[in-house]
Amino acid sequence: MHPFPHHYTVSASADATDDVVINGEGLPTMASAPPVEFDGPGDRWSPETLLVAAVLDCFVLTFRAIARVSKVPWLALTCEATGTLDRVERVSQFTDFAIRARLRLPAGGNQEQALRMLSRAEQSCLVTNSLKAPCRLDASVEMAG
Repeated sequence: MHPFPHHYTVSASADATDDVVINGEGLPTMASAPPVEFDGPGDRWSPETLLVAAVLDCFVLTFRAIARVSKVPWLALTCEATGTLDRVERVSQFTDFAIRARLRLPAGGNQEQALRMLSRAEQSCLVTNSLKAPCRLDASVEMAG
């Protein structure tokens, strides 16, 4: 890992009616638009869905790193996240993130250790640690075979 601090730069461009075009160095261009709830088309990534995706992506990548360092084998991690956007004191903000994670271990795996690692991934996620809304984890572990 590179020494801190790390810097990430993204650019965006838009006109009055078309999609917002998001760019990052070395990354594919992405189109963004408001979600249906804000009268958008609903068929593009929005700031809201991108934020929830960042929470989930960070959780999965953090878990992967913890499992690698702990040398714990696993087969698959399937997750879903929901972010709740609400009005608080006349300001729109995310008030909650809920992650549902299902981890599949090889036969003979340690379920208790796996649950602790999932919990640690949720607690260590730099994205959720950077947000003021709480994040809740509903995790389960199953064994293969």
